[in-house]
Amino acid sequence: MNTHISASQEDYLESIYIIQSRRKLVRVKDIADFINVKAPSVIEALANLKKKDLVIHEPYRHIELTSKGLLKAKKLYEKHITLKKFFHDILGVKESIAEEDACKTEHHLSENTINKLLTFVNKFEKEISV
Repeated sequence: MNTHISASQEDYLESIYIIQSRRKLVRVKDIADFINVKAPSVIEALANLKKKDLVIHEPYRHIELTSKGLLKAKKLYEKHITLKKFFHDILGVKESIAEEDACKTEHHLSENTINKLLTFVNKFEKEISV
């Protein structure tokens, strides 16, 4: 089974994770509204994520992340937050632009680079809070 997921699928996983953290149930409409797409696009993406054992979804029911999906979504979200902090807090990029750039960049950096950035951002935050 192919476990690689596209940047678009990563966006869907991350969106489900964020919505789920704000409210208990995640519906197709919630995802469509969150990422500004039509419901049929969400349904197609969910079918692909379900094939990869990342989500649980039956038609007209809420969406859940599998344990594998939750782990991947958490990593994606952490990557996004780290990049946004780096761009905004450290480089001084306007927050809205930092958010947009984090979305664009998060899909293209290696795990090694992200880990180095995370270490750097954490060290920076500790130093400025002292």
